[in-house]
Amino acid sequence: MSSKRSAGRAAPPLPEPLTPLIDAHTHLDACGAQTADDVRAILDRAGAVGVAAVVTIADDLDAARWAAGAAEWDPRVYAAVALHPTRANALDDAARVELEQLAAHPRVVAIGETGMDLYWPGRLDGCAEPAVQREAFAWHIDLAKRAGKPLMIHNRDADADVLDVLRAEGAPDAVIFHCFSSGPEMARTCIDAGWYLSLSGTVSFKNATELREAALLIPADQLLVETDAPFLTPHPYRGAPNEPYCLPYTVRALADLTDRPSGELARQSSANARRVYGLDLSAS
Repeated sequence: MSSKRSAGRAAPPLPEPLTPLIDAHTHLDACGAQTADDVRAILDRAGAVGVAAVVTIADDLDAARWAAGAAEWDPRVYAAVALHPTRANALDDAARVELEQLAAHPRVVAIGETGMDLYWPGRLDGCAEPAVQREAFAWHIDLAKRAGKPLMIHNRDADADVLDVLRAEGAPDAVIFHCFSSGPEMARTCIDAGWYLSLSGTVSFKNATELREAALLIPADQLLVETDAPFLTPHPYRGAPNEPYCLPYTVRALADLTDRPSGELARQSSANARRVYGLDLSAS
């Protein structure tokens, strides 16, 4: 869920460059970007460390409009549009019509983030109840199929429910589990289905035991990497504001965990992102 960027801690320093990288899921608006100049500055910082492109994600209708516009401001930016599951109660007829229109935008490369979140109901005022989330998730699945674009899933404490909806509706050709945070059993299910698993800074957290076990199972051709900025800043900067330029920290932590060269992970995850999103980086 988008919110104001982290405050009270200094931003991490720029890491050593690692190329090529693509940030498969970020929130440029929540990173503080409002104008084309803001977006360009964030992408310039990211580009300086090897991040060639980002996919900026919507979680409400205003963010969806902004993301599609931002993708026109800079060729290194692509967009995804949807209503976050906690905001699924805003998916009225007008919102559906507008999301369908935005989904047709040539620089909107995915439908997301949608899915199920069973952590926030009862904790967050106005959060959509699970039944409403399920209905909205099913609608977004159908939109992804009609648009011919990947489905980007937010799954928090909802493994069984997410899988149940995907089975009932039939998954689109391409499915991405953003910020994958489940354990080995869920990872195996997703891998067997041919879905992509996108890892964020949480994979660098030593207490994320089950996630780190799951990360060892992900085949090279089903791996994506993301920042989910401004959230989930990787160790040792956990709690500081995150931004796409921090992605090399996560990839190097993953390389240490999996005993694979960081450059190899960068190349493979970048190739996967280009393939699943259909990115053309020739103009970037």
